[in-house]
Amino acid sequence: MNTKTDLLAALDDTHARTLALFESLDDAQLAVPYEAGINPPVWELGHTAFFYEFFILRPLDGDQPGMPGYDDIWDSFVIHHRERWEPGVVPDKEATFDYYRRTVAAVRERIAGRELTPREHYLYKYMLFHQHMHYESLTWCRQTLGYPAPPTAADDVKTAPAGDAAPPLGDARIPGGRYPIGMPGDSEHFATTDFAFDNEKPGFEIKLEPYSISKTLVSNGEFLAFVEAEMYSEPEAWSHGGRRWLRATNAGHPAYWRREPDGSWSARRFDRWSPLDPAAPVLHVSYWEAEAFARWAGRRLPTEYEWEAAARGPEGRRFPWGDTPPAPDLADLDSVQFARQPVTAYPDGASPFGCLQMLGTAWEWTSSQFLPYDGFKVDMYPYMSTLQFGDHKVARGGCCATSSSLIRNTYRQAYYPDRNDVFTGFRTCATGTG
Repeated sequence: MNTKTDLLAALDDTHARTLALFESLDDAQLAVPYEAGINPPVWELGHTAFFYEFFILRPLDGDQPGMPGYDDIWDSFVIHHRERWEPGVVPDKEATFDYYRRTVAAVRERIAGRELTPREHYLYKYMLFHQHMHYESLTWCRQTLGYPAPPTAADDVKTAPAGDAAPPLGDARIPGGRYPIGMPGDSEHFATTDFAFDNEKPGFEIKLEPYSISKTLVSNGEFLAFVEAEMYSEPEAWSHGGRRWLRATNAGHPAYWRREPDGSWSARRFDRWSPLDPAAPVLHVSYWEAEAFARWAGRRLPTEYEWEAAARGPEGRRFPWGDTPPAPDLADLDSVQFARQPVTAYPDGASPFGCLQMLGTAWEWTSSQFLPYDGFKVDMYPYMSTLQFGDHKVARGGCCATSSSLIRNTYRQAYYPDRNDVFTGFRTCATGTG
């Protein structure tokens, strides 16, 4: 997105993909039941339009609200989450679609007809990336509710049979030394060539001791051994937070798994149940499940700095494989494969140390709390990061539903450790050093 042409193409593609998510669901499906981890899709569409309007059309051009009187409805930090389901609060689909289409058309006209300043370039990217975040949340909404896979999904996502267990690849040994973390603090000023959110800034170097990290994500087969060892019934194997989560959920296995009458296991992807594939990565596990598995295996979760060093190397690559943009043979992104490939897949996307699938497939839990870097400054959107600092865990790497234009090695995601509705997985480190 480094030129006006790039921005227009990205806007058109984002708009088309968003509409496809809606148009592939009927009105009854759009009227989703209340769930703590999702939003009503119609509200998400109106919120996206409001974001464009509030940060671009109104401050830069003095435009009046496109839907007068509804700012408090579309602003996610004004309307309470539960209120978004109350009858009569959110406008109907037709009114919201009209508002969204008018707003996107106005933004497109503005990009096409004006000189592109660095500040405006940055704002456009911010708005587009914000919409991609909501595209991802609309996708995990479909998974949560058991709706059909998005129209972008590959056909074999619906029908792929279970494969054999993936052969273990062991650990990558990461040498001790200094590694770059994060992005430059002035990234707004090079918006024509790059982008970073405020929680990725300012970048710095950190000295790490040698450590070893798994080359692959934890697979279904590996995690099944934890389940069949009945570790969900062994509270002493879990941390205090994990035991609290167990009591609250009464979980006995990952979300969207079920044991069949013959004793085998199945997993649900969207509206389809299939035999559990032991070679595929485990998905939809909470931080507490990842932590407990690591303890049981005599290992630990990486810190976010260890994760980033393993992904970037000492030279500070933008992506694990280098600086070229993601492609389908490098990473599972863009809502196509949905983590149906083995954990040993995508060898061309390996990091400098041979770690696979560090971008895409699954958001990877780290042991780190989501905190600001030293020198942190609030960006144009004050709530992008600040409300998550302190009580969220850091997840890294994006997932199968993340847009390839959004993700990079420095990107930090914040999730409550209880969450298992999003596409989360993990890899582990050896205990000790080296």
